[in-house]
Amino acid sequence: MTAAEQETQENHVSGATVWLTGLPSAGKTTIAYELAGRLREEGHRVEVLDGDEIREFLSAGLGFSREDRHTNVQRIGYVAELLARNGVLALVPVIAPYVDSREAVRKRHQANGTAYVEVHVATPVEVCSVRDVKGLYAKQAAGEISGLTGVDDPYEEPLSPDLRIESQDQTVRESAAALHTLLTERGVL
Repeated sequence: MTAAEQETQENHVSGATVWLTGLPSAGKTTIAYELAGRLREEGHRVEVLDGDEIREFLSAGLGFSREDRHTNVQRIGYVAELLARNGVLALVPVIAPYVDSREAVRKRHQANGTAYVEVHVATPVEVCSVRDVKGLYAKQAAGEISGLTGVDDPYEEPLSPDLRIESQDQTVRESAAALHTLLTERGVL
């Protein structure tokens, strides 16, 4: 190997977008932060693009109509792809309820040659409503809010996710480990 080839290999840092989709309170963000901690310990560059934070800082002013949700997902997908193609593992725990929105993000990644992994955190709505991390299910049941994904607004499950996690059947650490194993098998790590 020449010195130039060795330098190129040493400077190559691969990134990827790992999109965790699922219902509210499915465990997406918890799993993403658990995995991020492990990846950082291993020396990887990682960012978690939390859906709530993105709504506050990047997508402020958007509502929850189908069009606004699509716009939100596309913005997040753009930022994730930008990070990923610059060597960062972008973990994206965002509901992204519509197949066409998620597919548009995947196609953008493919067009740029950027790794993309879709994970369905497939926690049943009955379990999510008991967890109710943000109190959304209780507010919806009390008639205080409407348009709750998976209850009175649609959630289109992924047709063929790269990984399906049923978080109600395993610990957060086990869920993160399953995702770590997949990323290793895919050559992302």
